[in-house]
Parts: sequence; C-alpha cells; structure tokens
Amino acid sequence: MVDTFKSIDLFAGAGGLSCGLQKAGFHPIFAAEINKTYAATYEQNHPGIFVAKKDIRDLSNDEVLDVTGLHPGDLDLLAGGPPCQGFSINAPIRSLDDQRNHLFKEYLRIAKVLMPKVLIIENVPGIISLGKGTVVKAIYEELDHMGYSVQHKILFAGHYGVPQMRFRTVFIAARDRGDVFFPTPEYNSTARANFFGAKELCFDVANFVDQPLKPQTSTWDAISDLPALRPGECVDVGSYGGPPLSGYQHMLREGSERLYNHACAKLGRCNLDRLKYIPQGGSWRDIPYDLLPAGLKRARRSDHTKRYGRLHPDQMCSTILTKCDPHWGSFFHPTQDRAISVREAARIQSFPDHYIFTGNLTEQFEQVGNAVPPLMAAAIGKSIKRMIS
Repeated sequence: MVDTFKSIDLFAGAGGLSCGLQKAGFHPIFAAEINKTYAATYEQNHPGIFVAKKDIRDLSNDEVLDVTGLHPGDLDLLAGGPPCQGFSINAPIRSLDDQRNHLFKEYLRIAKVLMPKVLIIENVPGIISLGKGTVVKAIYEELDHMGYSVQHKILFAGHYGVPQMRFRTVFIAARDRGDVFFPTPEYNSTARANFFGAKELCFDVANFVDQPLKPQTSTWDAISDLPALRPGECVDVGSYGGPPLSGYQHMLREGSERLYNHACAKLGRCNLDRLKYIPQGGSWRDIPYDLLPAGLKRARRSDHTKRYGRLHPDQMCSTILTKCDPHWGSFFHPTQDRAISVREAARIQSFPDHYIFTGNLTEQFEQVGNAVPPLMAAAIGKSIKRMIS
C-alpha cells in the first residue's frame, strides 16, 4: 500500500522523527537541516528526499513550495524540533535572549505558508517554564491566530516501548480547530519527573490500569545480542554473531543483515580502574575515594546520581545524551568494562539497525543523542493519522 500521508521535517537532525513517522505511515517529502553531517545521515537513510542544508532563516517560502510542489493546505503534517539548547533545564543560561530560542518563529513562518492539516513542535521539558511560560504562550497565540487548535503534553519515551528515561514536550496543532489526540501509554513504565509541569502534563500509568499495558523494555532487551567490544573498538559492517534474543531486538533487526556503527570510545586508565568497583546499577558512589575525580570528591552523596554509572540489565537506561560520556551519566555497559557503543545508544533510542550514522564517532553520538526516539515518534504519528482521518 502506498503511503498517502505526506510530511515535512524541519530541524531534522539525523531523522529520528521522520524515521518514526514513516513507521506510522507518513512519507517525508522535504527536510531541512543546517549541519552537513547530520543532513548526510538523513539522506543516507531517506534516499530520494530533498534535504535543504542551510540555516532555516535562509530557507525561503518559495523554495519549500517549489521543491515540494505543494500548495497551501496540501500538506498533511509539518514536524520539527527547533534547537533546544537554550530551553534545556541543563543549560547554564536559560534566557529569552538566546537566539536559539527564537528559531521556533521561523518554523511558524513556514507553517503559515504551508498551512498543514496538522503540525508538531517538539522540544525539551524546559521549554514549559522558559520566560515564565512566555514561549508556550507565544506558540499558542500564533497558532490560534492561524486558525489551529493546539495542545501540549510532556511525553515519556518509556510509555511507547523505548528502554530509556527520556521526556519530550510535544505541541500538536490541528487546522480548522480540529480535535487533538496524543498517544496514551502502551507500556507499564515509570520514571521520576522532577521538572516544572510534570504532574499536569505527563501521563500517569496509574490512570490506565484497566488497559493491557505491556511490560517496559529493559536495557538488556535492547542490547544483549550485540557482540562484545573492547574499549575503543569498532565493528562496522560486521556480523551479529547470533540471533535476536528479545522481541525488541527482532523488531529493530528487521531489514538489516549486517551490524553498523557498533563502536565505542576509548577509556583512560583511571576510568578502567574505576570500572572494577562499579556494580550493575551502581555509580560513582561505589568508586573508592582516592580514585574519584577531584570534583566528585567534593560532591554530596545525594548529588550527580547517574555519574559513572553502570547500566543495570533489568532496568531502563538514563537519557541518552549527545556525549555518552560516563562522567555525565550512566553509560558503562552492564557486563563489559567499557562505555556503550553508538549502535547500543541507537538501540536504546529505538533506531532500527539498518539506520546508518555518518561522520566521526563524536558526531555519531551527537546525532543519536539529539534525536527523537523513533518508537515515540511512531506513536505520535498514529495519533495524528486519527486526527487527519
């Protein structure tokens, strides 16, 4: 069956959002991404799709219409995630003066030209409180002026089968003030949400006890079939060495006969010595005091809970970051004395194994960490198809 739903992805990155929307039945016809390496990954995995490799401020309305052949009102879905560094609760400065926080206005500029049936804006949870809510208010006012009904929620990736404690703020708007639907939890997964708006905007699985929720996906469900590596080793275009060991692995290996991007960073002698003391689910607290980095020697035991953490096979992974550096989170392999590989991070993000990341190792981790988990994007896409239908 040929896809009949057309989508455009702005601020596309490596294409996690497009990957998931495709799984839901949307066909991308145009993407925009300023980073040339990320754009190359998008092109690698979405052959034939035009990617505008430029700053969105230099992307003209006419170019979008000419390349796609669309007329205003034709497009089913406009999706995008304006850069979130300025919005993040982890950013050292969170200010409306940060120019990155105004790129959502460029997204709305293109939306006014295309007038899609539905549009998505996704970002980090920190966007909710930025400027004491003025960014959220501005998005609502602009979309209301355009004739859209809009709602937003903070979605948890674990609710959609992703083995990761990751939250994203998602705005969904429907043209002609239509109904807005969000995907409800499919998996019985929970995580501590300690950011502003969590109680009001996140789904609580306790409210879905009458529905047959699936067990949450664990770290081991995601990566246990991948070959062992030594620190700094790379297995690219290699063999799996065995069959999938879980339904999740079977799903992500579909369409892939070879293993790509299974490469991890080197570790210094200090980290190799620290690893010997860190059990599954453990962290920096398990490292002898004399082996701790200077900063952690001064830390309180209640601080930096995930730093130098070793993943527990039966639990979910902490949020995959643009640097899977153990200094910043729980990124040591559950059973091997090394950090996780790009492919393992991609598995935890729910990318299919046939999805190939270009660039050097640092760039590959950045692309994986910045992406919307495809399984979460697919769940959103299914809800949007209901809205359009």
